[in-house]
Amino acid sequence: MKTDSAVSPYESGAEAARPPRLASIDAYRGLVMFLMLAEVLELMTLKKSYPDSRLADWVNFHTTHVAWVGCSLHDMIQPSFSFLVGVSLPFSLAARQQRGSSFGTMALHALWRSLVLIALGIALRSIGKSSINYFFCDTLTQIGLGYFALFLLGNAARWVQALSIVVILGCYWAWFALTPVVPPDFDLASVGVPADWPHQLSGFAAHWNKNANPAFAFDQWFMNLFPREEPFKYDSGGYLTLNFIPTLATMLLGTLAGGVLQRDGSMMRKSLLLFLPGLLMLAVGWSAGYFGICPVVKRIWTPAWVLYSGGICFLTLGGLYLLCDVAARRAWAWPLMVIGANSILAYVMSWTLEKVLKRGLENYADWAFRWAGETWEPVLIGATVLLAMWLILWWLFRQRLFVRI
Repeated sequence: MKTDSAVSPYESGAEAARPPRLASIDAYRGLVMFLMLAEVLELMTLKKSYPDSRLADWVNFHTTHVAWVGCSLHDMIQPSFSFLVGVSLPFSLAARQQRGSSFGTMALHALWRSLVLIALGIALRSIGKSSINYFFCDTLTQIGLGYFALFLLGNAARWVQALSIVVILGCYWAWFALTPVVPPDFDLASVGVPADWPHQLSGFAAHWNKNANPAFAFDQWFMNLFPREEPFKYDSGGYLTLNFIPTLATMLLGTLAGGVLQRDGSMMRKSLLLFLPGLLMLAVGWSAGYFGICPVVKRIWTPAWVLYSGGICFLTLGGLYLLCDVAARRAWAWPLMVIGANSILAYVMSWTLEKVLKRGLENYADWAFRWAGETWEPVLIGATVLLAMWLILWWLFRQRLFVRI
């Protein structure tokens, strides 16, 4: 990890130093990180105070993860972050090649980046633990596990990248589909699933049930290879280490989208090449879930989830590209670009500084927020913490300091 002191691509004079960056990419990245940082607002708690409010229900739904099948705004944070890693890859490879980097040098850098992302993800998940928490479902760790393969495929032709997505999703779907479902008398409670859990799937979709699938069986072996305070039995959220395999497909979708933006051609044609595939993937992913072929489940990153969330990512990037780059309406997105320019640091801050700032306000300055009442006090404290973190990122942005891996 290093800190670059460079001209911001959004300030005058930057274009003379390097090719102009697409504002849509940093706006999208900033939006994703803002949604992650905004967890500190604790907006989901408003539902307790306003149980009959449809707005409070809507806010609660979109600021939390769905229990199993489906998608909320909050569920789109991780796939968007992974997708944007892929979007940035063609630009990164082109820049390194222009600087004269050899394939071997770039490969070593990609391997180093993979290892750092894995280690950083584990380190952040170990904060507050008495020992290292070997957890491989963190966003950074998942990206790190697939990043070297992404680099290798990033150097391949676009048809190879597209074919790789098909093979990954097809094989991963077949593995789940061909593995027998657990018998009816299986003790679900032993793997953290209540017998009356309302999200249990039936029929063919039962192949993708929580903690009752082949990738879960892999984790019961793999996770116990590492030192643990207690033997690993299950993850309470149903998350899986092998999610990184279909996550690689998500990143490859991003690479294809980045290739569209990188290549020569009219801006409107590029927009269509983002919108049309996006609509198609969204329709195919939703249909796979609706007809019981493969449920749309983010927690185990099903192939249908890759297509459904990938379609949303394509459409979001296409919309931001039209607005920020084609129409040059980017002033509104500047606060997001400040976050997007230092996305890794923002991610680390969400796991470290956020808790320190919040605890400090709650312990030493809660008097300043009591007037808001029990319902809104935590929201205002969270808003203050969010503003403080944004100001730090803004200062770094102004100083042209960007953390890179």
